[in-house]
Amino acid sequence: QKEIQDELGIIKHRQESNEEILKNLQKLDNEMGEKTKKYTILVNLYNLVTGKVNGKMKITFEQYFQSVYFDRIISAANRRLQIVSNGGFEFFRHDEQDETLKVIKDKKGNHILDLNVLYTNTGEKLPSTSLSGGESFKASLALALGLSDAITANAGGINVDTMFIDEGFGTLDGQSLTDTMDMLNSVSNGNKLIGIISHNKDLIECIPRKIKVSKKDKGS
Repeated sequence: QKEIQDELGIIKHRQESNEEILKNLQKLDNEMGEKTKKYTILVNLYNLVTGKVNGKMKITFEQYFQSVYFDRIISAANRRLQIVSNGGFEFFRHDEQDETLKVIKDKKGNHILDLNVLYTNTGEKLPSTSLSGGESFKASLALALGLSDAITANAGGINVDTMFIDEGFGTLDGQSLTDTMDMLNSVSNGNKLIGIISHNKDLIECIPRKIKVSKKDKGS
């Protein structure tokens, strides 16, 4: 009977010890469950902002944020481009779902910030790299003015009121030059100062106020 009582005491002590261990394990298990939930939320959030969600477009939060502002710049640029291109083409941001952009889709990588061009007369959609010299100059000018408009509209108190354009007009034909000057005049008649650096004689005659620089033997 004494041996059995001694063994029973040992078993009770072991039971009490195991019950204490079980309580600690249950506490740790609950804490682990809460931390696992938090971990899952953070992992999902991390995958979202780094563009690693399965079945979704592979873009980062920075790219998504940039695309929102890029759309605003494109919208503002298209208003300028409508004038200088006489409605010939307009910008749009790349769309992965657009099957008509096969030239671009053949390339690898993320194209969410790629700039594409729609030729309104033919309906053809091409990357902006397909623009000719004259078209490229018009596009760059429209984008610069669109960026200025977007900054002014979104950053209260900040106004980009001066712009200098260095050359590029030599790539324009007569009508394109006229359209471009009409747009620049409309801009300069507003709240912006437009400075043009050019050797184009036809363009120089269109500018009422100018500084002429002549090359001499000992300098300009």
